[in-house]
Amino acid sequence: MLVWLLHRFAPLLEQAERHSAGDSRVFLTARIALASVTSFLVAMIFGPMAIRWLKSRFRERIDSASERLNEIQAGKQATPTMGGIFIILAISIAVILWGDWNSIYIRLGMAAVLGFGLLGAVDDWVKLRTRKNGLRIREKLIAQLVLAAAISVMLYFEHRQTDHGLDLIWPLGGYAWNLGAAFVLWGMFVLVGSSNAVNLTDGLDGLASGCMVFAGSAFTALAYLAGHSVLAGYLSIPFIAGSGEFAIVLGAMVGAMLGFLWFNCHPAQVFMGDTGSLPIGALLGLAALITRQELLLVLVGGVFVVETVSVILQVFWYRMTGNRLIACSPLHNHYLFKGEHEFKIVVRFWIGSALLALMAVASLKIR
Repeated sequence: MLVWLLHRFAPLLEQAERHSAGDSRVFLTARIALASVTSFLVAMIFGPMAIRWLKSRFRERIDSASERLNEIQAGKQATPTMGGIFIILAISIAVILWGDWNSIYIRLGMAAVLGFGLLGAVDDWVKLRTRKNGLRIREKLIAQLVLAAAISVMLYFEHRQTDHGLDLIWPLGGYAWNLGAAFVLWGMFVLVGSSNAVNLTDGLDGLASGCMVFAGSAFTALAYLAGHSVLAGYLSIPFIAGSGEFAIVLGAMVGAMLGFLWFNCHPAQVFMGDTGSLPIGALLGLAALITRQELLLVLVGGVFVVETVSVILQVFWYRMTGNRLIACSPLHNHYLFKGEHEFKIVVRFWIGSALLALMAVASLKIR
């Protein structure tokens, strides 16, 4: 909205350009900050109303395959869920106000938020309105692949015109492999993998939302740096013209996560459900694809990676030996089974996520 107004009033735009910095024409740094603050305020203002509305319609059903886990989590029964609705609302309002909608990255970001958010809402609705545990795995995966394919194809056509736009870059040493058209398949893998990884992590009060604050903040900085020719050159990372605009979407997501965490911290007043976890996970993956930092995503999102790997290894080990590798997967449930307090587990995972985000940003200069 701000950018649109400035473009409609040329003299005002000229005045703004005299004071702007970097590769953005109009106060990019300020707009990122304003997007974060706006989404936080929207989440805080509309959160209580959304929770009351969700409480009368959509309440969590504690019904996992583990009886012991159901007993531990029994106190969460009937907690309002699908809180991702007001996360999406907060991000959307902030981006509408502060984003430049001429940017392909803004449009792709919002497509990921709305597309994966709608899929998550359908999955939650099926779980809450029927006796099914959500959509079938195959149905959900196919829908994710279709959404990821559409986004990856559009990003491919945009990035093939950019130097290093299709390169897979090793974080240390700067080694690069050009993916060519295989970028589309790679993009699908990253988007679906990231989306599901955050979804798996969303099992304790404040766990996924808190970790996303740190991971999202790291990629907000990376998107800004990648879109600044001087800073990108200084850090020897790919310069992706216009990627700084995507930092507005990420900044809005961080603000929305902070606002949501206000209500989601232990004991949670609301859960985000797949309505929230799928789109924010997809946004994180999209950030990595845009900035060409997919391998660095493994470090930034290390908590999500470990949670996902714990599930994969648990299934593999059980099928091979008939025994469980850990008490219960994902990993956070293992610590619950060991008697650790939920809040202690969550805070320790937050600390790990913060350290990983700092390490990832610090590693940029090591190259």
